[in-house]
Amino acid sequence: MLKKLFGLGGSRKKPAEEVIFSPADGAVMDLASVPDPVFSQKMMGDGIAVEPANGEIVSPVEGEVIQLFHTKHAVGIRTLSGAELLIHVGLDTVNMNGEGFEAHVKEGDKVKTGDLLLTCRMDLIKEKASSTVIPMVIMNGDAAEPLQFAGANEAKKGQTEL
Repeated sequence: MLKKLFGLGGSRKKPAEEVIFSPADGAVMDLASVPDPVFSQKMMGDGIAVEPANGEIVSPVEGEVIQLFHTKHAVGIRTLSGAELLIHVGLDTVNMNGEGFEAHVKEGDKVKTGDLLLTCRMDLIKEKASSTVIPMVIMNGDAAEPLQFAGANEAKKGQTEL
């Protein structure tokens, strides 16, 4: 299922450094604080999380949508530098089978920072899932330099550098 998230591609010149912005308005969290060991123990990769204030999820980078899960709870984006970023909305939201999620992109779409990816009903996620937190991880982090976090506590979608 995650095969598409691995492997670098593209023929563009890759930037030496890339900034990742917040995918949502809300409070920034350390990945270690996410209440799911798959994310908190960085089994899928290093990253950061946001506790969202609303249900609008935007692209945190410029790149290409390489995966849109059929349940619309997660999106994979390959950035211009080749980093493969997973944006996972909520915990245990896969069990919602797409209920409460609307995708505004499809696989193969080019996106810019701030472009709307998903809208979701936070009230429904709070009711049916274990958490609304949005972990964001670099799936192929072994191919990149160590991440440097900007130290923001509150984030504005598409504007706050993480």
